[in-house]
Amino acid sequence: MTDVLLVRVNCPSAAVADEIAEAAIASGLAACANIDGPIRSVYVWESEIERAEEWVLWLKSAAKIWDRLEALVLAHHPHEVPAILGVPCEAAYGPFAAWIETNLSSNLD
Repeated sequence: MTDVLLVRVNCPSAAVADEIAEAAIASGLAACANIDGPIRSVYVWESEIERAEEWVLWLKSAAKIWDRLEALVLAHHPHEVPAILGVPCEAAYGPFAAWIETNLSSNLD
């Protein structure tokens, strides 16, 4: 198991995804971000089936700084209960994992 954490965040617009990505990278809480979309989402909110167009933000980070990254996402995300998922990486290409660690080094102490 590595310390690499892949964080998935559904965002209501490309602009929100961009804002969170830039803030996470600028603060050293993510080494890289990818934005997919738009996607269509179907979910239940307040007992009603909802449909929305969303963008998926993927952040490459480290498990040990999850709490700070989660707080950053919550500070920038407009939804009351945003979908924020941290997926631990069982394995990662060594040089890529080292690159992530180097980019997060100021926050890994």
